[in-house]
Amino acid sequence: MHPIIIKQRRYFQTQETKSLKFRIDNLRKLKQIIKKNETQIIFALNKDLNKSKYEAYITEIGIIYEEINYYIKYLPKWIKAKKVKTPIFYFKSKSYIISEPYGVTLIISPWNYPFQLAIAPLIGAIAGGNTVIIKPSEYSTNTTKILEKIINNNFSEEYINVITGNALETEALLKERFDYIFFTGSVNVGKLIMEKASHHLTPVTLELGGKSPCIVFKDANLDLAAKRIVFGKLLNAGQTCVAPDYLLVQNSVKKVLVTKIIEYIKYFYGDDYLKNLDYPKIINKKHFFRLINLVENKTVLYGGLYDEAHLKIEPTLIENLSEDDKLMTEEIFGPVLPIIEFANLHEAILTVKTKPKPLALYLFTKDKKIEEKVFGTLSFGGGCVNDTIIHLATPFLPFGGIGESGIGSYHGKASYTTFTHQKSILKKGIIDIKFRYPPYNNKKFNLIKKIMK
Repeated sequence: MHPIIIKQRRYFQTQETKSLKFRIDNLRKLKQIIKKNETQIIFALNKDLNKSKYEAYITEIGIIYEEINYYIKYLPKWIKAKKVKTPIFYFKSKSYIISEPYGVTLIISPWNYPFQLAIAPLIGAIAGGNTVIIKPSEYSTNTTKILEKIINNNFSEEYINVITGNALETEALLKERFDYIFFTGSVNVGKLIMEKASHHLTPVTLELGGKSPCIVFKDANLDLAAKRIVFGKLLNAGQTCVAPDYLLVQNSVKKVLVTKIIEYIKYFYGDDYLKNLDYPKIINKKHFFRLINLVENKTVLYGGLYDEAHLKIEPTLIENLSEDDKLMTEEIFGPVLPIIEFANLHEAILTVKTKPKPLALYLFTKDKKIEEKVFGTLSFGGGCVNDTIIHLATPFLPFGGIGESGIGSYHGKASYTTFTHQKSILKKGIIDIKFRYPPYNNKKFNLIKKIMK
């Protein structure tokens, strides 16, 4: 690993990555490379996760095109020094902020959206003027191979390089000194990344997960809520960091909502989910059996069947769970949805507050006061009112967690800010104010109190 990092550090010191033209040219180049290899990327995603052509495009490729287009449009504005005000005490001066690239950066990407979650932070790193090493997940083997091919065959290793391998390669990389580390994955691994980064005081962004609640009040449009909950939960078979992890529904409408959820599951995927070619599979046997064990001996409202040979699990609704059940303490990351009843707003809020701060929260209600109370009381990374998932697909909103669900954010301008240091400059004129210098006396003291009050 070490020689590549040395090459990247030397290359970064040439200043070549810092010019606006270089950054824009490489963003355009990246988009062209992806377009040229679209078919292979979609095929790899299908092999790894059984993603349909449509789902692969909207969640892994199309969203990347939108991000690149956004950067090409706005980067010329962002890269300029930003003028800010200066206190009168420093007359006559000018103050401004320069966005400076960190240098050699490391992106560690996960298996659940193996293409998008490697390339999205890469866009921010390129736009920021950095060099990049990408370490994709070893679980999504087919997508990792296509990432390695399209990046390493089209960019010099001194600029952008994909390094493959298992946890040993990741561990070896983390022993090196990077200028910035961007990680997407589990909470436990995130803690390890942060510990390793602390040895060199390397700044990090950690995009993690957690138990993201979906809260449905009795005044909500239940049909629309059911449709959007099913979409958000079953996208990628629930293997999404911001998927609704558990459903909190007001007890008076539980039966109606559950009925509608089942109707939409059938409408989207038919009656035989295990044979539906558009229904994604679980990434590997380890995660498959983890999910099967979570569901074992539970009260199944709907679903529950599985196909070990193809690593598929039916959309499964669970009820009658205690708060200390693993389904209510661990992130599920699969097509299993626990359903919990609540009587009133206070009870719903209390249920969420007993858990670590989640990455997302979804609220279905028409009541503005409920909305204000929930958002004013509960802490979470981001979310939606009357929808699920889609808040992460806009470049105008920063995406990230809080507490155990993550540190830092990205998407749109937030990615650019993440991969740059905001360097503050104060430029002083030749006019000098004598009272700032010793010796000090009461006259100077009284004068400074009038100015700085």
